[in-house]
Amino acid sequence: MISPGPSADDTTGSPGRGTAVTGGLIALGTLAATLAVLGALLGADAAGRGTGELRIPGSGRTTALRLAVFAALALHLGELAGGRLARTGPAPRSRAVPAALTGAAASAAQILVLAAVSGLDITTVYGTTDGRLLLVMANGFLLAAGCAALGHPGWALLPLAAVIGAESLRAHPEPYTPVLGVALTVVHLTAASLWTGSLLYVLRTLRLRRGDPAGARAVLVRYARLAVWPFVALAATGTVSTLRRLPADVVLTTAYGRVLIAKLVLVAVVSALALTARRRLRHGRDPTAPARAELALLAVVVLLSAILTVVPDPHWLSAQ
Repeated sequence: MISPGPSADDTTGSPGRGTAVTGGLIALGTLAATLAVLGALLGADAAGRGTGELRIPGSGRTTALRLAVFAALALHLGELAGGRLARTGPAPRSRAVPAALTGAAASAAQILVLAAVSGLDITTVYGTTDGRLLLVMANGFLLAAGCAALGHPGWALLPLAAVIGAESLRAHPEPYTPVLGVALTVVHLTAASLWTGSLLYVLRTLRLRRGDPAGARAVLVRYARLAVWPFVALAATGTVSTLRRLPADVVLTTAYGRVLIAKLVLVAVVSALALTARRRLRHGRDPTAPARAELALLAVVVLLSAILTVVPDPHWLSAQ
């Protein structure tokens, strides 16, 4: 039987218990957000310590803002996918609009960071390739927020696709086979957003439907079937991208290599947790504990992905 615990999204139950649970969730969320911000601000510099690589100006601020962009994509795309998985019945409160607005603000703020570290004025930065792509991302998020606010959430897929395309172009300006690199990033970012965001939405849905074990199990079964495809896409694109972007001789001596190794280890643990949840589901046991752990580690993977977009390309050190 699946019997998820109470949630802040649930309006039933005793007032005292609901207040205690809500307070605990707020405290836990605040702690997680604080750790995420600290990890984003310090991660790139910590990873590059002792490698001889040049420090990237504004790396901490940029990482934090890209983390916000990735989180916004995961929340919005995950809600769109999770809504189809949940079908009828009680649904969690929509977070699409605040997520998209956060993504728009984070994209626009990166333009300000770019202007600050380059010494250029805002008008000049708008004319650069990075500036134009960030503007596309900000406008894409705003359009997605408008679609959700007007009651047409499915329409947000097009502007969100534009956001993913612009981020893929901007985050990986490669002198070698750039088209392949961008295509790999598009698939990788989409799959990561769907996996993380839809798992979050499904877990929120289960909390609301704890009084209907059969219905909750049906949602989990549908999610388990869907999650196979993002996992396969992530594994394939991640393997190819690693072989392309990380020379074997600098795996341990570059910031990119160190962060990537940490990410791969976490992805392996996440995969094991996902398989554990599926096994429990198949045998009629409660899979929510490993699923929650899976979601927590996926959040760390997203943070490491944001750091990877900021640290230097490892090829320059390999060529020395």
